[in-house]
Amino acid sequence: MHRREFITVLGGAAIAFPHAARTQQPMKMHRVGFVAVGAPVPDLVGVDPVNPAARGFVHGMRALGYIEGGNLVLEWRSAEGRSERIPRIIEELLLLKVDVIVTVTNPMTRVAKEMTRTVPIVMTSSANPVEAGLIESLAHPGGNVTGLANNAGESEILAKRVQLLKELIPDMSRVTFLESDEESAADQELSAFKAATQALGVQVLLERYKSSDYAEAFARITNARPDGLLVGASSANYANRRMIVDFAAKNRLPAIYGSRDNVDLGGLISYGDDTEKRFGRAAGYVDRILKGAKPADMPVERPTKFVLAINLKTAKALGLAVPPLLLARADEVIE
Repeated sequence: MHRREFITVLGGAAIAFPHAARTQQPMKMHRVGFVAVGAPVPDLVGVDPVNPAARGFVHGMRALGYIEGGNLVLEWRSAEGRSERIPRIIEELLLLKVDVIVTVTNPMTRVAKEMTRTVPIVMTSSANPVEAGLIESLAHPGGNVTGLANNAGESEILAKRVQLLKELIPDMSRVTFLESDEESAADQELSAFKAATQALGVQVLLERYKSSDYAEAFARITNARPDGLLVGASSANYANRRMIVDFAAKNRLPAIYGSRDNVDLGGLISYGDDTEKRFGRAAGYVDRILKGAKPADMPVERPTKFVLAINLKTAKALGLAVPPLLLARADEVIE
């Protein structure tokens, strides 16, 4: 075919299919900022991120049709355990004009909310978001913040964890509750929790720490010599899960956690929602916002499904016999 004929054919094709020619528009690119607490940035990126939270979010976005480099740019950032870095990170994301900011702690969400009232914020692991002043109510958040809480009737869940640990250690009378000072349970939740554990014959020793500095808290726990350890489901505890599991193992301290990921690392037992799935649900919030939904009108979700996981290897190392009835109730068992 000669060049003139070829051009004529192309012109005819454009005339014959004018709609196709018009609809070949560039794919819209969305920019989302994701701020982690302690995970190194390399663990957050890639085809299949190492970090379970990041993996759940990425897989959730892909399932909804968002592909990195195609119609999505994910701006990964991490405070690397230093909360003082958060304002600078949020400022950088705002300068990049992200469409949504994904946060993982109450302090992080608070900083983002103070720095912008227009850019939507999706929180993924908020403890008591109403009491913390992040939203107006679970049903009607108001403002530019919505997302997921990581507690559902926190006093009941905490008491349930103590009950499960006591089934493993029937003579347990004192348990230390390790939680972040920045993400602590509301006072009324703690009061109800302590009342519930007293009925179980267990005294709660509250051990709070600032930021992610655990050295002093670990020293006090060691000196107190409790029978068991209850690890709060804060984002800082999750980010430092390897260190906490190692501390419990070194001190032969039976511990129960809020995330199954701790049990995968050698923790004894956990009871809580699935972190990876929760971050996958956070992707649904981002999707709806990118399609025009307003955070103020999007109810905050609380967990309804909890997973009981037990590590039999760790139980054996601690000299604990797992009761058959408890083992039968477990959703996951590591042997």
